[in-house]
Amino acid sequence: MSSNVNNSDPKDAKLRADIDRSLRHPVMFFFTSGALWLFVAVLLGFLGSLKNHAPGVLADCSWFTTGRVQLAHTNILIYGWACQAAFGAIIWLMSRLTRKECKNAVLILVAGHIWNIAITVGLLGILWGGSTGISWMGFPTFVWPVLLLSYFLFAAGSIVQFMVREPGHVYISQWYLVAALIAFPWIFGSAHLFVFVFDGHPLMKAAVSEWYHGALTYLFFTPVGVACAYYLAPKVTGRPVYSYHLAMFGFWALMVIGPWAGMQKLLGAPIPKFLPFAGAAATILFLIPALTVAVNVLKTIFHEDNEMDVNQSPSLRFTIGGMVGMLLMGFCGLLLFTSGALRATQFSLTGYGYDILAIYGFFSLCAFGIIYFIVPRVTLREWLSKRFIKWHFYLSLYAIALIVIISMGGGYMQGIAQNAPDKPWTDAATRTEAYAVGTTLAWGFIALANFVFLCHLLLMWARLGRRSTHPTLIGGEHHAGSPHGPEGDLEKIQAANA
Repeated sequence: MSSNVNNSDPKDAKLRADIDRSLRHPVMFFFTSGALWLFVAVLLGFLGSLKNHAPGVLADCSWFTTGRVQLAHTNILIYGWACQAAFGAIIWLMSRLTRKECKNAVLILVAGHIWNIAITVGLLGILWGGSTGISWMGFPTFVWPVLLLSYFLFAAGSIVQFMVREPGHVYISQWYLVAALIAFPWIFGSAHLFVFVFDGHPLMKAAVSEWYHGALTYLFFTPVGVACAYYLAPKVTGRPVYSYHLAMFGFWALMVIGPWAGMQKLLGAPIPKFLPFAGAAATILFLIPALTVAVNVLKTIFHEDNEMDVNQSPSLRFTIGGMVGMLLMGFCGLLLFTSGALRATQFSLTGYGYDILAIYGFFSLCAFGIIYFIVPRVTLREWLSKRFIKWHFYLSLYAIALIVIISMGGGYMQGIAQNAPDKPWTDAATRTEAYAVGTTLAWGFIALANFVFLCHLLLMWARLGRRSTHPTLIGGEHHAGSPHGPEGDLEKIQAANA
């Protein structure tokens, strides 16, 4: 169902404007902090890839060894960028959909500062040599309780808003947001407790860390990305979601399949055999909710009665890219995580390519879409340049495709070479120079794209954006239909705030 509610009502416009004003500082803090950390993560990814084919770079500095840089890169990408982009989207979407002003902006800002301080300490801990060495759980062990406390301070307000909402329809975006809000502390707390606190066999700790990897992807980042897409598609086009029943089927399919994924990477390890096979089956079956969501969202966007060129909307363009990324996740899972394919991929670069596809090719594109929609509303300014937005989109798309193709295709070839009986395993496992050159080039493009995005976003937070009633279009000239949706253009938002 559409998330538009009585858009022509002046009282409703005033309520939306009040909600946006109450969330201006928390939302912009999470988005700009996340964008800063994303730029750091991209630079670390560039450096880590560069050292794979040019090991002499910073060879005398112990802080920037290949292992430390790569671990810092993945953890900053997850907790510095992806989590904070998700937090900013959650608080704004939940307030808009429940039609409640934010009453705890100060508490959210405090939680955001705690989160960022913890990330900074965690990054320094990794580079100093105090990491745990576990992918996606690499910060020093004293950092994760601080992150969990910060999350509870942030999430409490959104949960309360949902509980005290006015009686009525629950939008599909709210289903996904509530699922993500509940899933994160369960996944994050359980995994860290079983790995770092409770006594247990090291093999099961490894299994839990891999489960955490999959669960965070499918039960937190995926629901938030889908919630953004389900909000933007009807909001910008002015049409209801193509099929609400299909939307609910996709939601429950994801909730049933998601918790099982992750342990497929331990195929052949001395753990209960059904766990890796269940993980592989769940990753393959992810294609079901991926197809359901992508078809539903794209059918909502591309409609024969659509009078506006949807490709002109920055938000929709990134959302469409995210939906394509979600589809590719499903098809790649089908191809790469069967028991036969896993023998060639579990110790290769393939897993890294899949992670980048999930976090950047799907979730981040959806996050960029919602950021391009939200920021003009909370800052009361329009984006400065359509060229900046186009550069951001095309450079990101090109670089993501390059990383995914190189990592997945090259990783599969690497895995086949590892299984060749006439060659030493270490030769195939360590020869990644050819793949690393292409990956380095791709991270360079992403660094350029995100430098443009970061500068653009900082200028908007400084309220140096355009004072114009015309929205920033990614292509073409202004026309009667607003690519920001039927809420209206900046002039109406400013009038509501007057």
